[in-house]
Amino acid sequence: MGDYTNMSGYYDLIMTSGYYDYSKIVNELIASGDFHQILEIGCGTGLILEELAGRKKDIGITGFDLTEAMLAIARQRLDKFAHVQLEHQNVTALSLHKQYDLAFSYGGVWYFVMDGVNEPFLVSHIYDAQSNLDGLSKVAAHVQSKGRLLLGVQGPHQDYQSPISNGYVYSQTIQPIEHGFTKHYFLHDGDEQLMEQRIDYRTYSFAETLDLLASFGFKHQPDTQALPQFQSFVKA
Repeated sequence: MGDYTNMSGYYDLIMTSGYYDYSKIVNELIASGDFHQILEIGCGTGLILEELAGRKKDIGITGFDLTEAMLAIARQRLDKFAHVQLEHQNVTALSLHKQYDLAFSYGGVWYFVMDGVNEPFLVSHIYDAQSNLDGLSKVAAHVQSKGRLLLGVQGPHQDYQSPISNGYVYSQTIQPIEHGFTKHYFLHDGDEQLMEQRIDYRTYSFAETLDLLASFGFKHQPDTQALPQFQSFVKA
């Protein structure tokens, strides 16, 4: 998995400059069903959980992330919410000693990317194949029977450059590699480069993903009209 230290200090700036629509994401999480314990897989700086916690005060909310620098920001952001718990953990060794009726990842460890008119493909922040199996096994162990796993759906990934807040310019480039792609992230302030990050992502076809998740007890629920921001899976 990539080292996110360089990005942590600028993550909120980039993400809140139109990268994601957090209100829409949480609308769909809330509409996905009646749940009492929710887990975010790769919570980053807590932007989704802040929106969720402010609107759902009667549920238990847990988020975890591998990067301590991200979690430090999330802890400050979410300290006001007594019903939110944050954990510094690696998904490949996840151990939270409880189960959840809803787990989700939106731009976290795993998510789907649209491929034109074709079915979306799965993108993993974990490049190693065995580590993906280990992580999915751990997540499955934390989702209760009949619980749901929601994986976010994003638009096509491509090279682009765009001005964001404070006069900064964010850009990204993508290069294919054997089992996925490498994504380079950049942030500039005029002629000064503020951030550069390189992460290798592993990809799986939609059919491969269905088989992979089925091996851990997750059955696909194709309700994309109701939840266009997510692909939904139910634990046997």
